[in-house]
Amino acid sequence: MDLYLIRHAPALDAAPGGSDAARPLSPKGRRRFAQSVDGLAHLGLTFDLLLHSPWLRALETAELLAGLVRGETRVTPALAEPPGRPLLAELSGAGAAPVDPEGRLTRAPRRVAAVGHQPWLSELAAWLVLEDPEAGRQFQLGKGGVLWLRGEPAPGEMHLQALLTPKLVRALA
Repeated sequence: MDLYLIRHAPALDAAPGGSDAARPLSPKGRRRFAQSVDGLAHLGLTFDLLLHSPWLRALETAELLAGLVRGETRVTPALAEPPGRPLLAELSGAGAAPVDPEGRLTRAPRRVAAVGHQPWLSELAAWLVLEDPEAGRQFQLGKGGVLWLRGEPAPGEMHLQALLTPKLVRALA
């Protein structure tokens, strides 16, 4: 499985007394992430499945990615909290490639994108790569950045393929 952890694009600050979950993308964040999507498209990336947090800024980021999605887009509440076993279970099911009746793969492993928030995405990456979610500081992800992991979505079973900064992804367009 190829797993792309994508931090939401830059958002507006919360209004006094407003909900953090209800913060929309800023106009500049929306423009910049649209450029990032062009950069990902230039790399030839498409996703079989797009998972995203229910928070507004993640939903709006996922909507900008819609042109790269060849399958389902799904809200995943587990992306709006620290990573845990429910998220791993969802990722495990999402990454399974179809098999024929004799148990042979019928196509390549899936490409799954997951749009979420810091520090949880970095903690997830550290858990999947290093078996230690506390080591999340090793995977700093800027707003609109992408972490590409490959392997089985289980602690210590994935390998870091790339950490793409927002500026780099935009420059690929």
